Amino acid sequence: MARIDVGSLGSLQGSVGDYIREQRRSAQWSLRQLADAAGVSNPYLSQIERGLRKPSAEILQQIAKALRISAETLYVRAGFLEEREGGHEVVTAILADPVLTQRQKRVLLDIHASFRREALSEAAGAVDEPTADPEDPAADPAGPADPAGTTGTTETTETTGPLEDR
Repeated sequence: MARIDVGSLGSLQGSVGDYIREQRRSAQWSLRQLADAAGVSNPYLSQIERGLRKPSAEILQQIAKALRISAETLYVRAGFLEEREGGHEVVTAILADPVLTQRQKRVLLDIHASFRREALSEAAGAVDEPTADPEDPAADPAGPADPAGTTGTTETTETTGPLEDR
């Protein structure tokens, strides 16, 4: 009969399982309470926490929703996503703080996410501003290059005479 090296399996998925256990304990939930809230079986959640089972992205999302934490954080820890640059240090610090309540963590994470969206939106707006066509004087926000605006223009009036070029 073949033996499975549980130690190697634990090291493969231990980080996501350890993180889930840490968050569950921080929320002061029993294993059974989290399993019920996430819609997974108690033994299955226990195996995930111990690193014996690799949860699917759907299961991680259910667990994240129950714990009111970012599913993306669990995806990164499980190896489904690569860690994005910036922002995760703050999220990790907030989630790991044992003094904060779950409600306080959620509020801080929401504020942080809001500020990041706003900053990214402003940065994208600065990059996406339309540029003026150098050949079109009307497109120049400072106006035409000729201060009087009369070079090469034709003016129409409601007189009965012909149009004049100025």
